[in-house]
Amino acid sequence: MNEDRQSPNRTLAILGVGTLGFVLAQTTVIPALGEMQKELGASASGIAWMVTAYLLVASIATPIFGKLGDMFGKERLLAVSLAAFAVGSVVCALSDSLGLMIVGRGLQGLGGGVFPLSFGIIRDEFPANKVPTGIALLGAISAIGSGVGLPLGGVLTDGPGYHWIFWVAAIMGVLATITTIKFVPESPIRTPGRVDFVGAGILAVGLTALLVAISRGASWGWGSPETIGLIAAGLIVLILFGVFEARHKAPLVNMKTLARRPVLTTNISTLLIGSAMIATFVLVPQLAQLPDGGEGAGFGLSATQAGLLLAPGSLLSLLIAPFVGKAGERFGSKPPFLVGCLIVGGALLGMAFAHGSPAIVIVWCALLFAGVGMAFASIPNLIVNAVDSKETGEATGVNTIIRNIGSAIGAQVAGVIIASHVIATGVADSGFTLAFVLSAVGALVAAASVLLIPGRTRAAALPSAA
Repeated sequence: MNEDRQSPNRTLAILGVGTLGFVLAQTTVIPALGEMQKELGASASGIAWMVTAYLLVASIATPIFGKLGDMFGKERLLAVSLAAFAVGSVVCALSDSLGLMIVGRGLQGLGGGVFPLSFGIIRDEFPANKVPTGIALLGAISAIGSGVGLPLGGVLTDGPGYHWIFWVAAIMGVLATITTIKFVPESPIRTPGRVDFVGAGILAVGLTALLVAISRGASWGWGSPETIGLIAAGLIVLILFGVFEARHKAPLVNMKTLARRPVLTTNISTLLIGSAMIATFVLVPQLAQLPDGGEGAGFGLSATQAGLLLAPGSLLSLLIAPFVGKAGERFGSKPPFLVGCLIVGGALLGMAFAHGSPAIVIVWCALLFAGVGMAFASIPNLIVNAVDSKETGEATGVNTIIRNIGSAIGAQVAGVIIASHVIATGVADSGFTLAFVLSAVGALVAAASVLLIPGRTRAAALPSAA
């Protein structure tokens, strides 16, 4: 590594702040939606667009920023992505109307570029023996942020007010932007080409139709013409996107890369484990906040207390990540991914049949987060090691989209199951049992799909530009 290059540990800390800020923005708003709906005078369907707008823009921006980073410089585009996220956070913090809030959330979604750009920076800048651990830690942060975001959002909403959710995000975004510009060196690796604006437009239309249908399916009805029509249209457009990109000389996404068995099978596994993971974040807070007693399930906790059930496990993910990285250096990332999926499946099965007290739920959540930490620390390494350095941005960007889609599906499936088991005193316990069992099945199917991922060369053999 050259003397004038940024220290890997310092670079990792800077990338971690930006990644954590973006992930927290996904979940901290969930406990505040009720308060925001009341203060902004919005309908339930209107306030839901806050979540949908963020998810949509993030999914569309992620591969675009990844591709642009490969072409024009990852550090430069990372600063742009983080700056847009910071601006969007300020807009949300100052918003007094639903329309302006949705605009701010859309700008926040542009921060989705942090994933492919950060993974690419680590691959370009770090010594080869530090790449797996660095990528594993960033991957684990996505799981940590998802778990910590719920209690943090509850604390801020119940305390200083929901506006501070966005002020915290703005502070983290500004800090990450400034430190990226000042300290993270520009990578010398470039992939000459041109921006495929037509492909980006087709991808945007397809993802918008699909994600809107998934996000609104419960309120519209899964058998309604709107839901079925949008899902069908989205899938057709995404197929057309694949055909268009396969014939394009400078595609936004190289379809040959996505068709490689290591990349394809890892993406399938990501979809399944992402769906199983997010279902837990939906189910556990609901279980905790339902009234205690009666025929239904529930602990009668506040939103903040409910979120705290997930917090201990979130920290466990961070502690596990370095060990996953070291294991990846020696044995590859497939074994820890497989073990992580099995642990998640086992924890969800345990939760399905033993969730009668907050204490046992905390234990199962801690075990689940250990598995999630292993899985999410392994996934980006599997993708990075399966593609050329010039394809890192677009490949990890697509993987992030797959995870977003899996999360949207998992959340909706869990919501539908719970809605179908509502009784006079809350929600029937059998509803939570069924939801946890189905999530466990998803995690175990993910483990089976991991077995289809080919073995790979040890990460230490990877070339590094550092």
